[in-house]
Amino acid sequence: MAVSSILYILLLLSLSFRCSSSSSLNSGFSLSVEKPEDVILSQNGVFSAGFYLVGENAYVFSVWFTQNRTVIWTANRDQPVNGKRSSLSLLKTGNLVLSDAGQFNVWSTGTVSSLPTHLVLNNNGNLVLYENPIRGSKILWQSFDFPTDTLLPGQQLTRFTKLVSGRSETNQSSGFYRFLFDDNNILSLLYDGPDVSSKYWPSPWLLSWEAGRSTYNSSRIAVLDSIGGFSSTDKYNFTTSDYGALIQRRLKLDPDGNIRVYSLQNNLWKVTWQAISDSCIVHGICGANSTCIYDPKEGRKCLCLPGYRVKNHSDWSYGCEPKFQLSCDKNESTFFKLFDVELYGYDVVYVKNITFNDCKDDCLNDCDCKAFQYTMDQQGLFQCFTKRVMLNGHHSPSFEGATYLRLPRSLSSNVLFREEEEPTQENGNVCPVKLERAYTKRHVSSFVKFFLWFAVSIGVVEVLLIFTIWCSLITKQNSSRNQQGYNFLSPFGFKRFTYSELKQATKGFTEEIGRGSGGIVYKGVLGDQRIAAIKKLNNNIVGAKQEEGEFLAEVSIIGRLNHMNLIEMWGYCAEGKHRLLVYEYMGKGSLAENLKSNTLDWTKRYNIALGTARGLAYLHEECLEWILHCDIKPHNILLDSNYQPKVADFGLSKLQNRNDQNSKNFSVIRGTRGYMAPEWLFNLPVTSKVDVYSYGIVVLEMITGRSPTRMGTGTDEDEGANNGRLLTWVREKRKKTTSCSWVEQILDAAIVSEYGVEKRKMETLAKVAMECVEEDRDARPTMSQVVEMLQSQEDDAC
Repeated sequence: MAVSSILYILLLLSLSFRCSSSSSLNSGFSLSVEKPEDVILSQNGVFSAGFYLVGENAYVFSVWFTQNRTVIWTANRDQPVNGKRSSLSLLKTGNLVLSDAGQFNVWSTGTVSSLPTHLVLNNNGNLVLYENPIRGSKILWQSFDFPTDTLLPGQQLTRFTKLVSGRSETNQSSGFYRFLFDDNNILSLLYDGPDVSSKYWPSPWLLSWEAGRSTYNSSRIAVLDSIGGFSSTDKYNFTTSDYGALIQRRLKLDPDGNIRVYSLQNNLWKVTWQAISDSCIVHGICGANSTCIYDPKEGRKCLCLPGYRVKNHSDWSYGCEPKFQLSCDKNESTFFKLFDVELYGYDVVYVKNITFNDCKDDCLNDCDCKAFQYTMDQQGLFQCFTKRVMLNGHHSPSFEGATYLRLPRSLSSNVLFREEEEPTQENGNVCPVKLERAYTKRHVSSFVKFFLWFAVSIGVVEVLLIFTIWCSLITKQNSSRNQQGYNFLSPFGFKRFTYSELKQATKGFTEEIGRGSGGIVYKGVLGDQRIAAIKKLNNNIVGAKQEEGEFLAEVSIIGRLNHMNLIEMWGYCAEGKHRLLVYEYMGKGSLAENLKSNTLDWTKRYNIALGTARGLAYLHEECLEWILHCDIKPHNILLDSNYQPKVADFGLSKLQNRNDQNSKNFSVIRGTRGYMAPEWLFNLPVTSKVDVYSYGIVVLEMITGRSPTRMGTGTDEDEGANNGRLLTWVREKRKKTTSCSWVEQILDAAIVSEYGVEKRKMETLAKVAMECVEEDRDARPTMSQVVEMLQSQEDDAC
């Protein structure tokens, strides 16, 4: 009996010290990249975990299917480690650490435990770090909570997780596509490219209910089961073509931006379901200045637009670049008609019921306009969309219209559509990852080491002296150039101005066109004769952003925002203590000015409310950075020459963590009296619903003609409405009348006498406004829901 006990203990000890092809990794031990046999196997043998070669001398720690080495999870996909001296170690502190060449850590679980721990690969493919295996296991960390591009059956996609595609079929590093629940509780596919981001599935032009989705379940959970059924809390459900069979499956976000379910049949992965049939509708798939053609038999093909050439022969996501330079002279430009080609999104100007020549002139009058689309809507009215960036181009026979590409006259006669099909690598793959680092094993004597360090030290001192002198010369040159008005482009794509240049453009900051808590806005004329709005930030804003790097980081994010209902940034200045932002100039001024002058009829007011809602919905839900405006009021809603609204004064100091839905990062109350949500006054967590509330007040002001911040001059009832009690006055009107006639009682009498009443639109606006100003923030709709309500114009508006 004693002998058998001793043998049993020795067996346990041998298992605990063994790392090669074991079922677990115990605390105090490691897996080495230099030992291919150092692998953790699941008990059923289906899954393996270990180091996986992804390039020349480049390894990642991954979990894969043992049978065919298909990777399903990776720890360090964006930072491969070297093939020498790298290891995965389970420390006695409870932390699981991946080190690169034994020099620095590239990934860890960040876990802590004073008890014994062990790492186990479960039969479902979940890599789990357990604590205290003797008295019952507690999970410290698991890979199912941090998916990369794949979901396995039973693995949930939640509000806290997302799938990120690989860069290509041969490069597992993070790509441009995301599969996640958006802020509207909808399971979505998102393109997050180098310059822009946009949602493309479900179709962005469809309302949620039109796409068969539900926004009401906020738990946000989606899961694929073991027999091929998929269910989601937004009511998106499907079954695979082999539903019912108990075989290995995986759901993957592929590098082409499509979600597919793969089933293992005869040791081969077969596609048994996919979200998108036409892969050309995936945003960014062919990059900028290109068009995508899809054939069910031949697959997808990317082509440069006429006059453009491919940027990177190994990766189409870089798109195409022009072989010409456009002139601002109208007479030097012509247009090339592209049949059945649509460039979706990123419209600069949208005008309805317009002639072709007027649409063409709108593009010619904009030096940066590269193309325009001229189409017919369902009511038979022609629409014009002008483009400064050409993205998401695809060939669609169902597209009712044409795209007109702006080209120099000298080039157009030599350009033919699809003139060249430039070769790329198969599947558009990027080059594989290469880490080339030398490791020497020769022994070097102490004397040689000392001599080498001494020589290196002398060399470093010399280099530092040369660098110091060189920097001094460069600084003097830059200072001289700045004094002479030297301009250059920032790394973010828009212009970096000098302070003296903007001072000259504004004639010494003399023509003030607006001011707010953030600073004063001046009208200016830039060197290229464009009229601009130049905002000089106040000292309190500058003080918070003294570090130029932090200021530029936030400016770069604002510059990436691209929406037809957001004011466009043209450039900035960060020089010494000066911080200025340069925006496009809006000829019709602010909504506040137009309300005061009584120049807006009901249709214009309705369209302004809809456009403003679209801009805010983009800030809250569509761009990657979660941006709260915090000061929605008529002064911050600007109107272009066609009375299209653009939200201004957003961005700086308002960037928030999208996952932090109960942000308390605001140290002071923000906003304008009369438009502020109750959360500010009662020190409640600040969310995007503060903007919804302010938006509702603005809509009520547009309907009633009464400002929530101004004293009235009429009856006592008028005085009460304007003296900070606009909302109370409207609620009392609605309470006294049970029918829709209460809306007519609150309408601006001056507008009614001049333009009449558009009852249905006003009832819709009133209904939306009252929902937005609910005291309970959870009862208020999101801005995307506001857009849906305004677009639908439901008959039962009351």
